[in-house]
Parts: sequence; structure tokens; C-alpha cells
Amino acid sequence: LVSDIVVIPARMGSSRFPGKPLAKILDTPMLGWVISHAVEAVGVENTFVASCDQEILSYAASLSVRGVLTSASHERASDRTAEAVNVLEAEGKKIDLVLMLQGDEPAIPSAALLSVFERFGADEDVKIVNLSGPILSPAGSSDPNAIKVVAREDGTALYFSRLPIPHGGDFSHGDYRKQVCAIGFRREALRDFAELSEGVLERCESIDMLRWLENGRDVHLVRISEATHPVDVEADISVVESILSGQQLS
Repeated sequence: LVSDIVVIPARMGSSRFPGKPLAKILDTPMLGWVISHAVEAVGVENTFVASCDQEILSYAASLSVRGVLTSASHERASDRTAEAVNVLEAEGKKIDLVLMLQGDEPAIPSAALLSVFERFGADEDVKIVNLSGPILSPAGSSDPNAIKVVAREDGTALYFSRLPIPHGGDFSHGDYRKQVCAIGFRREALRDFAELSEGVLERCESIDMLRWLENGRDVHLVRISEATHPVDVEADISVVESILSGQQLS
């Protein structure tokens, strides 16, 4: 059977927050929240964790989720995801759609994940889909850990940046959006993506999706209204705990 799967890339060696996948959020390791949302969306049999760290693979196994051992050399989550999919296919799994769900995005609800798969179902020409969420404060617009995105009129991404875009991030001028790191690929698009060389803009901004844009391809954006917040540094945990407790960001 051909499957739609979620792959969660995660590693212990974050330079800004070492060991963050297993840091506790409301008494549960962060990765546990991410896994639970993926399992709600596609089932435990279609949820996979890709990592070079045995601690992470063991934790995934404790939740009955398959871990896939990947190289320690990957700098981009998308490349780690591509390796994991290659491993699964070599074992005989037939894969159609791959949703890469970053292991440091514990606040993305399962309904938002399902909206990525729904976008593929609505248009067979769509190759890559990325969630975009609201930036709720000027501080969010200036935060380099929040990846800003601007779109064309047709809803495809024009550019991603760690700087405030459009210029200055002035909230009186419009609707400011950020990348939410749940990114869907058709299987052949993930293969194509992994075969492309890292681009200059990708390297400068440290944003995977710029590789696709630099090569003239489209990233289709699906807008969500839910507040989400990635964990980049330890201080982010309290923000995510507020979101997961049902509170809104101020």
C-alpha cells in the first residue's frame, strides 16, 4: 500500500539549546508533543522519527514510533528527512506524500498537519506545501528565530527571511506571516530537492526552502490561524507551555 507519512527530524546537538528534543514541556519531552500530533494526523504506523542520536530513537520507540537512524552530518532537516525516506523505501515501504514535521515545533495541532495533505489532494501539480502562521507581535517580527515569509498573489512563497519582511515588519502596513515548519513533499519532489545543491540564499539565511525557490520552483503556502512557536532556545519553553495550556500569545 502507498502511504502518506510524517517524518520528524530531530537531533540532540542544537548549538543554541543542546538536548532540546527531550527538554520537558508541561512535564512531557518536547518530542512527545510533536509525535502525539503526528500520530493524531496519520497514525502511529505512518509516523517516523529521523535522528542520528540513539537517545531520540529510544524515546520514539517508547511511544511505539519507528525511529530511523540517519547521518550525523546533515545540516538541513530536509536532507535528514530525505535520507530517512530512502531507508524506508529500501525496506519496501511505498510512499506518496511526506510531511516533514520539525522536532522543535510542539505546538502545531494535528488539524494543521492534515491541511497540508489536503492541499496536495486539491491540486496534483503542487509539489511542496509549507504552513504559514500569523506573527502576533512586533517582537515576533524582529526575532531572527522566526522565519518570515512573503507570498505572491497566487499564494506561493516569494521569499523567506530571518529579517523583518516586508521592510521593517511595520504592523500598520499589513498581514505579517511566518513559516511554520511542517512542510509537505510529493515523493519525487523530496528526491529532487535532496539532489539540488545548497543555494547561496539558503546558506545565508539558513532556510531549507530557499533552495527550492532559488531553482525556480514553487512552495505553496497553506495559511493557519493557530498560534505556534518553535523551541529554539530554553526561554521558548514557557511560551509554548502557554500555547499548549490553551492560552494566547500576548
